[in-house]
Amino acid sequence: MTYGRRLLVAAGSAIGARALLAGAQQVPARTGHTFTRLNHRGQPVSLLAGPVLATVASVTAFGGAPRSRLGRGALLVGLAAGTLGAYDDIAGARPEQRGDKGLRGHLAAAGQGRISAGLVKAAGLGAAGLLAGRSVAPGLLDRLMTGAVVAGTANLVNLLDLRPGRALKVSLLLGLPLLPGRAGAMLAGPMGAAATLLPEDLRERAMLGDSGANALGAIVGLGLAASTGRIGRATLLGVLIALTMVSERVSFTAVIERTPLLRDLDALGRPSVSSAPRSARCSLDGRPAAVLG
Repeated sequence: MTYGRRLLVAAGSAIGARALLAGAQQVPARTGHTFTRLNHRGQPVSLLAGPVLATVASVTAFGGAPRSRLGRGALLVGLAAGTLGAYDDIAGARPEQRGDKGLRGHLAAAGQGRISAGLVKAAGLGAAGLLAGRSVAPGLLDRLMTGAVVAGTANLVNLLDLRPGRALKVSLLLGLPLLPGRAGAMLAGPMGAAATLLPEDLRERAMLGDSGANALGAIVGLGLAASTGRIGRATLLGVLIALTMVSERVSFTAVIERTPLLRDLDALGRPSVSSAPRSARCSLDGRPAAVLG
């Protein structure tokens, strides 16, 4: 696919994502409350951008590379991650599962005889990534590493979805440099959708939740795995495992806020608290909601 066609795919994806989000925001109030959470400031924000991003990113990833295994692999991991993430967004908000956070939380739940929503999601992501691994390389080892990179990147992007725009910024920083390469045709659409939803996220009009963050992360992870060789995939996997282990003990937000450059990049594009949209400051008629971040 030429660079011009990739730009057209990205533009079409951006337009589609905006239109679909506008339609999703008109859903009945009851469904809207199901997909509403309190953000890090305790303000209600819609999670509907997550399923929108998952759908548009998956479909346009396939549409950008319809004749390639990579496009089919992206469609698989994107839809699987988006669906599993939406399940986690809903089931994980139940009172009995709100404490099942992080690897230790999921393992602790399993030790008590409970299967947490997060553990179901992790297993499903691993299986989808393994199936999609064939689109990158035929060997069993490469497929295993690709599956792990897909699941690990999906988890990392989800871990970063704790402040407005953070997960989308990191996904764009990871995905945009890959556009000229092998994975570019597949990533053009997802990057267009991510870019157009970034202002909504930054202004606290929308939140990705597990559905959007996992889907975008899984597709970017597949692109990363496809853009390097076996040594590169092993290196990526090592970095992802290390970051996941660190996240069990260290707050990424605390590290970002202590590092001037990271803090400035993280805050770039966010309005001041006083200028946040009124809709993000209003109540939800007393209806309970889970707090993210």
